[in-house]
Amino acid sequence: MTPGATHLLALLPGDPDIVHPMVALLLAILLYAAAWAIGRALAPRLRHRLPPLGDALAGHVRAILRHGVAALLLALALVLWPTGSLAHLVVGTALGGAVALLATHILRGLAIPRWAVAPLALILFILIVSGSSGGIVPVGEMLDRIGFTLGKRRITLLGLLSIAATCVALFAAVRLTNRLIGRSIQKTDGFDPTQKLLAQKLAAIAVIVAAFFIGVDLLSIDLTAFAVFSGALGLAIGFGLQKTFGNLIAGIILLMDRSIKPGDVIVVGDSFGWVNKIGVRAVSVITRDGKEHLIPNENLMTQEVENWSYSDRNVRVRIPVGIAFDSDLKLAQQLMLQAAQDSPRVLRNPRPNVWLTSFGESRVEHDILVWISDPEGGVGNVKSDVLGRVWQLFRDNGIAIPYPQRVIHHAPDTGRP
Repeated sequence: MTPGATHLLALLPGDPDIVHPMVALLLAILLYAAAWAIGRALAPRLRHRLPPLGDALAGHVRAILRHGVAALLLALALVLWPTGSLAHLVVGTALGGAVALLATHILRGLAIPRWAVAPLALILFILIVSGSSGGIVPVGEMLDRIGFTLGKRRITLLGLLSIAATCVALFAAVRLTNRLIGRSIQKTDGFDPTQKLLAQKLAAIAVIVAAFFIGVDLLSIDLTAFAVFSGALGLAIGFGLQKTFGNLIAGIILLMDRSIKPGDVIVVGDSFGWVNKIGVRAVSVITRDGKEHLIPNENLMTQEVENWSYSDRNVRVRIPVGIAFDSDLKLAQQLMLQAAQDSPRVLRNPRPNVWLTSFGESRVEHDILVWISDPEGGVGNVKSDVLGRVWQLFRDNGIAIPYPQRVIHHAPDTGRP
């Protein structure tokens, strides 16, 4: 407590045991109101200047600023009263609430489950309130006495709480870092979509590895204790996780050679659709029916894949049409060409074309050949639109589409068995 603060508090009339807690409560309320106003004013500016941070915290920026500023102001206010006084406890309780709410909004903004957020926020609140009342050391000693012995190690409640808090904090830091890096990479103009996705995957792996070693250091884990299990772990990876690591490496290779990219239209076996995303284990392909097929990355490396938009997004669609033998051939072909040109998704360059392909049993076979540049929109609807226009033009101009014809010879009945 500073001399200036002591002199200022001595000027207050009345019993200090009653007046000082009331002043502390009023001061905590005023500081929280000021923090509320500061957070309301600064949140839009922060989201404008640091858009990746605003996107990463999913709409919790204002609440985080509000409680963060309140925690800072309340921490400065603690110097006004000596440790152990009732006024110090009042401000410490408000500070504990602000820190707990700050941690809650940060973790919820990162989509951490409530069951993991609530215990951590409660621990922070108890620790700060205990420190304000001068009892943080006894609380720590009490938690350290509760435990049991397992082999040569003693496992205590304090140790378990520390491990849980460290894991949640590291998980939140990894998620926040990945979101910030992901948003920053997405806004970079020098990369194409495939390079951006590859950079995000590699950065995510690097962040997870770094968090693992930081956690080991913070928790003072001796990695030599796991040397006995290294052989079993290697066998597990070699046999049980072989496919998992194979799919991981295959996904990275796909992104590096850019043979398949998000947005490409591909055909793998019976699956036809556009690539939604390339994950660690599988590629998500969404069909025209809205079904999402998860195809393992290894399958795309070992099986034959049709990529309709690998080097050129233009795709040619073949639409068969037959007309009667006695129809005006040139007029029918002109009408088919007109129907193709009038379809909104058909490209003008390359221009559509009509080919006579064969003389069938009951009709003259033609192919209408059209080009589209958006295969992810499907080809069936293009065929349907062109055929509908052909049908209407044929009806208006007297062009017949014949039915299959068969000649049946009936032998006369001779009366013989």
